[in-house]
Amino acid sequence: MGVILSIETATTNCSVALGKEGKLLALKEDYNNNYSHAERLHKYIDEILKENGLTPGDLSAVAVSKGPGSYTGLRIGVSAAKGLCFSLDLPLISIPTLTSLALQVDKNAGDFIIPLLDARRMEVYTAGFTSGMEAVFETRAQVLDDTSFLEYLEKGKVTFIGNGVEKFKKICSHKNASFVDGKLPSAAEMVVIASEKFAKKEFEDVAYFEPYYLKDFMAG
Repeated sequence: MGVILSIETATTNCSVALGKEGKLLALKEDYNNNYSHAERLHKYIDEILKENGLTPGDLSAVAVSKGPGSYTGLRIGVSAAKGLCFSLDLPLISIPTLTSLALQVDKNAGDFIIPLLDARRMEVYTAGFTSGMEAVFETRAQVLDDTSFLEYLEKGKVTFIGNGVEKFKKICSHKNASFVDGKLPSAAEMVVIASEKFAKKEFEDVAYFEPYYLKDFMAG
């Protein structure tokens, strides 16, 4: 297995990583609160390859965060990934954004992991996993209230992570809830999933692949 380039642009974090056989080789990202994908993504891709003595021709595949997340961010990331795959005749791998975000939580932290991505007002994009990363509910858009995720909170300790955490902390006081603040999806966690999918040849159709927006685009 060769080197896989991973691209994450679903939130404000413009992030690219190089991985090989499930190991992170290099990471470059702009971890802040402003969208910079249009200005930085292609620059980061060029830089991370050069800094590691590689050329685009050394890549075996490109992985991209497929969403949900920012409409514009996802389109920029997917367009870049598809462009590389077309020009280099590489396979395209898609990674669910919430799955890779959940991987930032220590598996020993509790019983469940629930990532929350901000989706305007009191709504979030969310999915649920056991501590062993088995899905307990699929990706969905959800309006938060003080009874949200109660069935999991009553069963055991739940760790919430993502930029939607700040909203939920204000209305959730359950003893089994813990919150990981200030975390955004990163290409670093995509490396393991991309390697597994590459080994299984779980590739997307480059011509027809589209991001998973979950909701229709709304102009600001």
